[in-house]
Amino acid sequence: MINNFNNPIRIFSWSIIFLTFAFLINNILNFWYDFPGVDRFFANYNIFFENDKELNLKEFYKSWIQFLIYIIAILFSFVYVKLYNNIKIEKDSEYLSNFSAYIIRSCFWGVLIVGIVDMILSFLRVEDFLIPLFGENLGMNLGKSAFRGSFIHFPLIILAFIIGYFTKTLGFFWLAFLVVIAEFQIVVARFIFSYEQTFMGDLVRFWYGSLFLFASSYALIKEGHVRVDILYTKFSERGKAWSNLLGSLFLGIPICATILLRGMWCQQCILNAPIKSFEQSMSGYGMQVKYLMAGFLAIYALTMLIQFTSFFMNNSSKLLKTDSN
Repeated sequence: MINNFNNPIRIFSWSIIFLTFAFLINNILNFWYDFPGVDRFFANYNIFFENDKELNLKEFYKSWIQFLIYIIAILFSFVYVKLYNNIKIEKDSEYLSNFSAYIIRSCFWGVLIVGIVDMILSFLRVEDFLIPLFGENLGMNLGKSAFRGSFIHFPLIILAFIIGYFTKTLGFFWLAFLVVIAEFQIVVARFIFSYEQTFMGDLVRFWYGSLFLFASSYALIKEGHVRVDILYTKFSERGKAWSNLLGSLFLGIPICATILLRGMWCQQCILNAPIKSFEQSMSGYGMQVKYLMAGFLAIYALTMLIQFTSFFMNNSSKLLKTDSN
């Protein structure tokens, strides 16, 4: 019986993951490279959407490419399960948990490095040191969020993912400690040196926001979330497995998917708009990282979705084992 359900569960679970990344790829194509989108593809055939504007030939081919990305994502799940037919569900669950942990670990490195570098640049900008140090053109550009994001933040984030692959030393305790240090330097600067700038508070919010949102998936991996219930603790192991499976399938995964869909469906949506425009704070000469904080919610939804899928697979495996005994 285990063999009968093992592969379908793995295909279903991996399809969720691959389709999620297909959506993210198409989101980049839509709003960064002016692709028409899969909705325009269906509208062209009057399927699901009304055709308000005919696609030209170039847009037609681009929309087909985007549609094929979703088809390929589904095929990947079948091919993966076929190639690795002997892998157990719990092993796949472990792969997904490790992948989610890697994303979070890399993002922690990212917010650490970007936070420190951007705070230094913001300090130099406030004190009018950017132009003397870097010249007029570069100094002026470093004061613009779009330039700083494209040529400073993004390369540092790529570096963070490389570091995150090779090391696991940075964890939640370190980031929580850094939040305390960032707050402490505000107190020292304000009451001892009578010095306070907007970027100092921005650093605290930047690190604290990442700690709060990124830690959710890690806590789910370690089952560290507080359970407020009067029934779960009295369930049998099989009952707990059913509760976790159904909760992941009908609550956890759909909520995370909804955050991504609602936040990235259009160019003006709450996740796409600030990232696309490199949105910055209006409170004076602060840090240029506000647009990245909008991305925190996307990372939260993505890593939680991956972990809920892992949770679904792990509890499916438990149920199959109890059925076989």
